[in-house]
Amino acid sequence: MMHFNIFLSGEIHSSWRDNLIQKAEKLNLPVDFSGPVTDHDASDNIGVNALGDEPQSFWKDHKAAKINAVRIKNGIENADLVVIKFGEKYRQWNAAFDAGYAAALGKSYIVIHPEDFTHALKEVDAQAMAVARDEDQVIEMLQYLSQK
Repeated sequence: MMHFNIFLSGEIHSSWRDNLIQKAEKLNLPVDFSGPVTDHDASDNIGVNALGDEPQSFWKDHKAAKINAVRIKNGIENADLVVIKFGEKYRQWNAAFDAGYAAALGKSYIVIHPEDFTHALKEVDAQAMAVARDEDQVIEMLQYLSQK
């Protein structure tokens, strides 16, 4: 069986990562998952927590983005496959950036998003190996890819 290191990128406001991981574990798929810090407050505040307060939100966000980028860049660089979900509630500019980074590195990636995002994400979708509508479709692909 082929083993995959998978980086889970994108939307952090739902339990899609946990659902995907649980389904993969239940099927004993030969995969390891990693991803960004999904505690929104922890992610937003790591810069000021580690390096000190910032009176301007730009610099607060800048510090946090740089620190978070260490984990995200390494995760994408070390992944065999990147799965990127665009959720319905918020615009995930970071997810689009992660897709572009994965594409620039020549990494295979799968995108998950609702059908009504198709036009807005056409460039992201064009570079993806697959565009899924939900986690179950990703699980089905992982089952297939893991076969001998």
